[in-house]
Amino acid sequence: MTTIHTSRETGRRPVTGPVTCIGETMAALIPEPAAPLDGAGLLGIRIAGAESNVAMYLADHGVPARWVSALGDDPFGHRIRAEVAASGVDVSGVRTDPHRPTGLLVKDPGTEGTRVHYYRRGSAASALTPDLLDDDAVRSAGLIHLSGITPALSAGCRDLVTALLEPDVAERPCPVSFDVNHRAALWADGAAATVLLGLARRADITFVGLDEAQALWGDGLTDAFAVRDLLPQPPVLVVKDGARAATAFDGPPVLVVKDGARAATAFDGPRVHTVPAPKVEVIEPVGAGDAFAAGFLAGLLRGEEPVRALRLGHLTAGAALRVTGDHGPLPDRARLAELLDAAPEEWADGG
Repeated sequence: MTTIHTSRETGRRPVTGPVTCIGETMAALIPEPAAPLDGAGLLGIRIAGAESNVAMYLADHGVPARWVSALGDDPFGHRIRAEVAASGVDVSGVRTDPHRPTGLLVKDPGTEGTRVHYYRRGSAASALTPDLLDDDAVRSAGLIHLSGITPALSAGCRDLVTALLEPDVAERPCPVSFDVNHRAALWADGAAATVLLGLARRADITFVGLDEAQALWGDGLTDAFAVRDLLPQPPVLVVKDGARAATAFDGPPVLVVKDGARAATAFDGPRVHTVPAPKVEVIEPVGAGDAFAAGFLAGLLRGEEPVRALRLGHLTAGAALRVTGDHGPLPDRARLAELLDAAPEEWADGG
């Protein structure tokens, strides 16, 4: 049995089942070779989804992982299911919706970055609701991973994520990890800042980029410590004469603030750990945040200390940064072990 540092009472909670990642995965059309979409001759087909990315990288690390979602009964849906399953992820909890299509995105590479055009309104995954909580694929999870993309897809999806995070920690069947993963284009109602702040505060483990925290909650969040002030450490539970004192639900026990190519900081209760990002030749940044989350979670689930979990997050993100798709190959296990043990100078140089 693995334990993970998330409990407000003891600092540790048992993780006895797979990590269950819940969210939409779409078919992705990408110009090959990479070029602006309006001049592209050929489009390759890939798959793209934050939560399935996390599940696949967890599987790469040898962590039992399950992806739960809904797909259309169409060729894109069949392809996505097969590719995620081929990566070692359990897809038994993925529903097939005969009435709604699989979501689609199209990438448009340019000199100033890659724009993404989404065609996901009315998709199969956007019709998910809190009834998913009754599914055995969710009830048997050891840890649930969510992202801020899902509550932007529909009212039902927002209700689903809220329901997963609504119970107090002591009443949850398992810890919940939440990556803010802000996608401004999906939040036409202007509710992103309020909704995502509330969800981020209620998770056991929260991931957020410093840049997206600034975009959501203000430029005054100049560093990781300012984000922690916004998402404060939960109060210590006081036990007096055998009775537990009531405490407010203020923020996540574990908060990870990612500062792009510079560093990542983990606040583990009162402890603070910062690990610089190693040098990486970047081909495309899409998917790196998902990879980082998977690496960090894999480290925690192995019982690693936060500094080594942060290093594993960086190394996993590097696998995504080096490819045009969302999912790239990890270094072999021997090389990963060598890099996790590298001296600071060697680490900073990229190993």
